Amino acid sequence: MAESRAGDIFQPGELLNNTYRIENILGRGGTSEVYKARNDISGRHAAIKVLKSEFSGDEAFLTLMRREEEIREIRHDAVVRYSENHRTPEGLIYLVMDYVEGPGLDAILKSGGLPAPDLVQVCRRVSEGLKMAHSRRIIHRDLSPDNIILRGGKPAEAVIIDFGIAKDANPGAQTIVGNEFAGKYAYAAPEQLSGNTDARSDLYSLGALLLATYRGARPDIGANPMEVLKKKALPLDTAGVPEPLKSLIDKMTQPDPAQRFQSADEIIRAIDSGLYDGGMDERTVVVPRPSASPAPAAPPPKPAVVAKPVIPAAAPQPSGGRGMIWALLVVALLAAVGAGGWFGGYFDRFMTPKLAAADPYSLIVERPAQGAARAVGYAPSEAVAKDLTDAMTGLGGTADLTLASGAIGDSWGPDVVSVVRAMAKVDSWRIAVNGNDAAVTGTTSDPAVQATVMAAIGTALPGTLKGHADIALKPQFLTADDLTPVLQKAADCGQLTLKDPPAVGYGKDDTVTVTGRLADASRQIALFDAVTQLAGDRKVVMNIELLNAALCLIETTLPDAREGAFTFDFGFGDSDSANPSGRYFVGENPVIDLVIPAAVTDGFVSVSIIDVSGNVFHVLPNLGRAEHDVAKLRAGATGDFKVRIAYPLADNKPPEKIAFLVDPTTLGKTKVIVIHSDKPLFAELRPTTESVGGYAAALKTEAEAGTLQIRSLDSRILTSVAK
Repeated sequence: MAESRAGDIFQPGELLNNTYRIENILGRGGTSEVYKARNDISGRHAAIKVLKSEFSGDEAFLTLMRREEEIREIRHDAVVRYSENHRTPEGLIYLVMDYVEGPGLDAILKSGGLPAPDLVQVCRRVSEGLKMAHSRRIIHRDLSPDNIILRGGKPAEAVIIDFGIAKDANPGAQTIVGNEFAGKYAYAAPEQLSGNTDARSDLYSLGALLLATYRGARPDIGANPMEVLKKKALPLDTAGVPEPLKSLIDKMTQPDPAQRFQSADEIIRAIDSGLYDGGMDERTVVVPRPSASPAPAAPPPKPAVVAKPVIPAAAPQPSGGRGMIWALLVVALLAAVGAGGWFGGYFDRFMTPKLAAADPYSLIVERPAQGAARAVGYAPSEAVAKDLTDAMTGLGGTADLTLASGAIGDSWGPDVVSVVRAMAKVDSWRIAVNGNDAAVTGTTSDPAVQATVMAAIGTALPGTLKGHADIALKPQFLTADDLTPVLQKAADCGQLTLKDPPAVGYGKDDTVTVTGRLADASRQIALFDAVTQLAGDRKVVMNIELLNAALCLIETTLPDAREGAFTFDFGFGDSDSANPSGRYFVGENPVIDLVIPAAVTDGFVSVSIIDVSGNVFHVLPNLGRAEHDVAKLRAGATGDFKVRIAYPLADNKPPEKIAFLVDPTTLGKTKVIVIHSDKPLFAELRPTTESVGGYAAALKTEAEAGTLQIRSLDSRILTSVAK
C-alpha cells in the first residue's frame, strides 16, 4: 500500500458518486492511479482506477478505459471483475473493479519466490482465467508477476488483473495502444517483439513468469535490443526446476508458437491428467489425478505429542528410613521446579521449533523516490522482524517479512537494523541483502545527511555484512539539461520541449511540464515514467498531442513555417449543425470548410487530409480542381472567405468534390493541413490520393531544391471514434 500524498487525484475520505469512499491509494502509474474504496451502501471494498487529468480528454486513453470496462463480460473467479466507468464533475474518468486482497507475485518474487507445487497450482488457476478470456477473443498481452494476485495468499486462488492493453482478437480489431508491441520485454513472447500476438503469446508469458517466480529473480533479457532478440530466440533455461513444473514451462515457452501448448485448456488437461508428472515425488503432488474409484479414507492423524523436560529419577533406595524420605522430597522439589519452569515459559527458548531454511537468504529494504518505504524478505528472529517493521512504519511504509534460518552471520540481524536506522534521513535509498552480502545505495540533496550516514555505516558495512555503501549527493535543483536527453530519446513525432523551465532548475515543489507530439500512447507512458524517475517527488505533467505513425511522418517532413490565421469549420453532411469538437462517429459524414482570413488576398493555398491509415487526399488543388490561387478563389469577395474542401455525400463528385464517411476500420486521428505559399507548392499537380510516404518524399525534394516559399502552415485534427 502506497502512502497518500497531497498531489494525489483522490484523498482518503473523499466520496465518489455518493457511493465509493476512498480509503487509501494502492499504486501510481504513468497514466492512472488506483485506490482502495468502500461502497458506502453495501460495505464491500472496490478498487478504483482513475485516469490522470492530462489523459481524461484524450480519445486513445478513453478508448482504453472503455475497452477495459467491456472485459466485465468475462465471468471467472480467476479474472478480476470490472464494473463500469464513471466521470466526476471535474471531468475525471474512473473505472470500478473488484478489490483483490492478497500479495502480488511480484512481491513474492522479490522476497524469494514460490516452491514448485504452489506454482503448478498458480499455473492451473491462471490457465482457467485465460481460457475464459481467450474464449471471448480477449488476449491479455501483458502477463507478468505484478498483475497476478494471490487472493488471501493462496496459490489456488490466483487472480489476473489489469487488462489495460488487452487486445480484441476479432478480425479487424485494434489494440488499445495500436498494433505495435505491448507488454513487458522480460515476459513477452518472441513474436510480440514484432507486433504479432495471439492466445499462445499469453501462454508463453505465463510460463516465463512462473519460471521467474520459482527462481525468485527477474529474467535476464539482455542489455540492448540485439541481445533481447537473440535471447528471445532461445528456449528458457529451466535447469534445476523440479517436475512437473519444468516440463510445463518448457512446453509453454517454446520460441516457436507452433511448438507450445496451443490453448490454455491444453495446459489444464495436461496438469489434471498427470501427463507432465515426470519427476514429481509425493510431496510435490498438487492436483489429484482422477481415479475410477475413490481412494480409501486416510486414517485420522495421531495426536501431537508435546515434548516436556524430563526429570531425572533418583537412585533406588531401600524401602523405609530417612533416605527414602529425603529422596522423595528431592524428586518432589525437582518436579515442582520443572512444572513451574514449564508453565512459566522458562523452557520455551529450548522448545522453539527450528525455523525453515531459506536459500537464497534475501532481504530488500527500501525507501524509493516514488512510492512508500517497504521491507520484503527474510528475518532471523521475531525481534529483528519487529525492529524492521517499526522502522518501516515510522517512515509510513510496510513490512512483509518471513522468519527463516539461513547461511548468515550471528550479528546479521542487528547489523541490518543498524544500517536501516542510519538511512532514515536519506531522501531515497535501497538496501539489498543476499546472505551476508549487501549493497546500500541512496541519494540525498543534503551534504550534512550524506556525511552523517557515511560516518555511521562507512563504506565497509558493519559486522558480518560484506559489501559497500554509496550515498550520492544529488543537486537540489533539476535542470533542463538533465531532462533534455530523455526528451530527445523519446521524440518520434517532432521535438519535445519543456514548458517554461526555471532558469536555476526545478525545485522540489516545481512542476515539470513536457509539451509536443508523440506517435502513440505507449510512448507517452514510457516518457512519463522516464521523466518521473528523474523528477523524483516533483509533479510531472504531459501536455502531449498523440497522433499516429502516418501523421508523425508528415510532422517531421513538413516545412518549418509559422502558424497563420487559417482555420477550418467542421460540420455534418446531413444537417446544418456545426461540429466544433471535430469528433465523428462511425457512419457520419464530415463536412469541412477552409476559412481564409480577411487579411489574406493573394498567394496559393494547398489543402491535404492525412488519415490514420497513411493515405493523403489532396483536396485543393487536385486533378479535378486545379484552381487554388487565393485571388481567383475570392473572385472579389472581401472579409473571411470560406472554401469547401469536404462535401456532403449528396454532392460527392470525385475528384472535384470529395465526400468522406467515417469507416470503422480506420478509426483515430486525421490531420487536415493548409499551406499558404507565394507560388504553387509543386510544379505539377499531385494525384488526388497517394501514400503519406510519397507525399513526404515530394515535400523533402522541394525543400532540398530550395523552391518552397512558405508563408504559413496551419492544421486541425479530426477524430473518428466508434459509437
